[in-house]
Amino acid sequence: MRNACLILALVGIVASGCTATERGAGIGAATGAVVGGAITNDVRGAAVGAAIGGVSGAVIGNVAGRPGQCYYRDRYGRRYVAACPR
Repeated sequence: MRNACLILALVGIVASGCTATERGAGIGAATGAVVGGAITNDVRGAAVGAAIGGVSGAVIGNVAGRPGQCYYRDRYGRRYVAACPR
């Protein structure tokens, strides 16, 4: 547990100069690796957790990096970004 806390602290320090998307991906990957490894007690579980956490964190970071912008889908299923309704 101590090593996991040290790794998360280092990720936070290294990611301080990154964009919101990059920070989200890094933090998500680190957290996913710790959780995946803890649940499965296996390196494969940690790798899968890191992949899922990294993608999820990048998506969340991308949205957080655009305040006042929302994702929408048109009737054909295409995504686009526009100003959020008030």
